Amino acid sequence: MLVSVGAALTLVGCNDGGRSETTASARQSEIGSTQPAPPAAGERNDAELGARTFRFEYAVTIDGLLPGKPARIWTPLAPANAEQAVEITNIDVPGEYRRTTERKFGNELLYFEAAAEEQGEIGLEVDYLITRRGVSPIGTPATEAAHDKFLAGSSLVPVDGSVLERFLRDRPPEGKVREIARVLFDRVDSQLKYDKSGEGWGRGDVLWVCDSGRGNCSDFHSVFIALCRDLKIPAKFEIGFPLPPEPGKGEIAGYHCWAKFLDGERWIGVDISEANKHPERKDFFFGHLPPDRVMFSAERDLDLVPKQAAG
Repeated sequence: MLVSVGAALTLVGCNDGGRSETTASARQSEIGSTQPAPPAAGERNDAELGARTFRFEYAVTIDGLLPGKPARIWTPLAPANAEQAVEITNIDVPGEYRRTTERKFGNELLYFEAAAEEQGEIGLEVDYLITRRGVSPIGTPATEAAHDKFLAGSSLVPVDGSVLERFLRDRPPEGKVREIARVLFDRVDSQLKYDKSGEGWGRGDVLWVCDSGRGNCSDFHSVFIALCRDLKIPAKFEIGFPLPPEPGKGEIAGYHCWAKFLDGERWIGVDISEANKHPERKDFFFGHLPPDRVMFSAERDLDLVPKQAAG
């Protein structure tokens, strides 16, 4: 069985023996300022973006397991990259664990095996100290050796022209990569509504989103990625957690995700769902990724290590 929380934010695999559900919670406490972070070599950093330093507590409980039955557990580890400095300050899991790397996209994982407690639960907690930089429209360098994987479809994101036809019935956009991406950004924003009512939203199921015309951040960005890939622009999905707009302490209610497209050798970020919720900042969210987030993993249909049994 494979259970995902927050659109693959947490992946849990277990053997047979009962229905399993997972809950995740996160708490954040600000300990630094929002002064601009030093830009990387050759980059600039908009003063508005700055950086945030905070402690982040990530806790997961898997329940519905049979007491005493073993389970295999995978959870993502927030990576250090050009946009965030990450220090893991504590890992609390039952038994021994090891850190592995997911095969397809290089996501960092924490893996362990444990038996469920009498209540049929297994819990874990990972604590972090993180500094997150804001990213300006110049983007960040693409470090991946091959970009073909960011042109292919996935189980819920078809790359066969069907989405392009539904969103751009007229002539597909032409021009430079950034000009084309802006047309796609605008089209997704204008044709979708941020709406989490009812059922079906949140899976990033592009065809469902096309039919319903609504969804959350997963749905908005899955459509954008499908459109980019249809037009041979590499694009990718990143997911993590939002931070409160003001410094302080608090619970993080849910996940957040965004997308990036490749312009030359740099990844350019977009946050279309935020643009849809805040139309007065629409232009800002094309290219800017403010430091109000932390990234945990990239992409979907992951190939875990060790290999999961349930696909």
